[in-house]
Amino acid sequence: MLIDRHPTSRRSFFNHVGTGLHGAALTWLLGRDLYATEKHATEKHSTGTNPQQLHHAPRAKSVIHLFMNGGPSQMDLFDPKPMLDKHHGEEHFEKIAGEVEFPEAAGALMRSAFKFARHGDCGMWMSDAMPHLAKQVDKLALIQSMHTTNLTHEPALYKIHSGSEFIGHPSLGSWVSYGLGTENENFPAYVVLDDPLGLPVNGIDNWSAGFLSAVHQGTRFRATGSPVLNLKPDYNQPDSVSLFERDLITRLDRIHEQRRPHRPQLDARISTYALAARMQVTASDALDLSQETADTMRRYGIDQKKTESYGRRCLIARRLIERGVRFVQLFINSQIWDNHSAIATGLKDACERTDQPVAALLEDLQQRGLLDDTLVMWGGEMGRLPIAQLPGDKNVRNAGRDHNKNAFCTWMAGGGIKGGTVHGQTDDFGFAAVEDRVSVEDWHATLLHLLGLHHEELFLERNGLKERLTGVTRPKVVHEILA
Repeated sequence: MLIDRHPTSRRSFFNHVGTGLHGAALTWLLGRDLYATEKHATEKHSTGTNPQQLHHAPRAKSVIHLFMNGGPSQMDLFDPKPMLDKHHGEEHFEKIAGEVEFPEAAGALMRSAFKFARHGDCGMWMSDAMPHLAKQVDKLALIQSMHTTNLTHEPALYKIHSGSEFIGHPSLGSWVSYGLGTENENFPAYVVLDDPLGLPVNGIDNWSAGFLSAVHQGTRFRATGSPVLNLKPDYNQPDSVSLFERDLITRLDRIHEQRRPHRPQLDARISTYALAARMQVTASDALDLSQETADTMRRYGIDQKKTESYGRRCLIARRLIERGVRFVQLFINSQIWDNHSAIATGLKDACERTDQPVAALLEDLQQRGLLDDTLVMWGGEMGRLPIAQLPGDKNVRNAGRDHNKNAFCTWMAGGGIKGGTVHGQTDDFGFAAVEDRVSVEDWHATLLHLLGLHHEELFLERNGLKERLTGVTRPKVVHEILA
C-alpha cells in the first residue's frame, strides 16, 4: 500500500472539496457539530454589534471626512485679516520666534493674495479661492479657533486622526466602527479613499485600528479599477458552488475558532475573510459610477481633468454612505495644502482640485435627503503663519507660509450642525485662537456626540486603563455649532 508522505494542505483540500459533490457529504457528516455553533458564531461576528450602546439620541449616523492634509491657510481661505493688509511688510518674527519651524526662512507680515467677500444669508466670509463652496456657506458651521499641540506634520497628523501624537492609537474611523459597527454587513464600517497619486504623510497609519481589533481598521477602496486588490477570484464558477464553498469554510472556521478562544487576531482574520467574500459583488456595485447621470458627473467635476480624481472619490463617498458605511475618509495626495512657497499659485491649485467636488457633494447629499443624518467634516492637521516664508532666493513673490499649531480652521455640515455659523476667533493677524478656543479633543468629542456617543463612555479597557479617543483630557462638546 502506498503511503502519502505529503499531506494535502488546507487550501488545496478546500479547492477540491468546494467544487465536488463529495463536499455535500462532508457537510452532512459534520452537520450536527456545525449547526450547533452557528447561532453563537453569527452573534459573535455580527459587524453591527455595538460593544458599548448609544449613550444618547444621535444626530448623525454616518460621517464623510474630507481631510486636507498639509495645513490649509486659514487667513487665505476663511479668516480675513484687515490688519495683515494694513501692516503688510512689517517685521513680526521676534514676537512669534518660538513658534516658527523654519526661522531661517522667516519674513515679514504678509497679506493674503486672495479677495474676501460675504456669502449666503448668514454673511460668512470666504475668499475667492473657493467660489463653489462659497455658495454652500449656509450649510456650514465654521470653526475659526482650532488649535493643536505640534507644528510638525507627522505628530500633528497622528493627533488629528487618533487623539495622540504617537503611533499605535486607533484612528477616528476605527473608534466610530468600534462604537457603532456598520449598517450593512456587506461593507466595512470604515472605508478610506486615498489618492491614486500617492499616500499621505504617515501612510496607512492614518487609518490604523491601533490596539482595537483589526476589523475596525480603515479598508482602502480604489476609485478606479478593482475597488479592493485581490478581491476577485482567479477563475469563474457557478454562484451555487461559490456559496456552498463559502458556507462550508465559514462553518469549519467556527469550529477552528472555538477550539482557540480569546484570540482576537484570529477572530478578526475570520471576519475579514468573510467580509471580503461578501464584498466581491457589493464593492464593485458601489463604485460603478455608470449608474449615475451625466449631470451628476458634471456637477462633481468628473468631466474635467483637474477635478476628475477628487470628484470621483466624493461621489463614491456618497454612494458608500447610501449603502450603510459609517465612516468614509478622503485624502488628497502628498501635501498639496503645505504651501511653504508660492502660496498664491499653490493654494489656488489645491482649491481648484477640491472646491467644486466638495460643494457638489454637499448639494447632492441635501437633494437626496442624506445630509440630515450625514456629518461632513473638512480640514487639515494645522494652519499657517501670518508671516511670509521666503524661498532660498528670498524672492517675496514666491513666498509661502510656515506651519502654525496655534490656529487653524475647520468646518462641519450636515447631521446635527447649525448651518451658517461661525465659532471662535483668532487675533488680529490670525496667529493664535483667542476666543472660544477649540482643541483637537473638543473636536473629537463633538464628532462622537453627534453620533450618539459620549467621549468618556466610548473606551477599551487595556492594561488597567480605559483607553479613549480623547485620552485623559476633559474636553468639551462645541454645543454652539449644534442645531
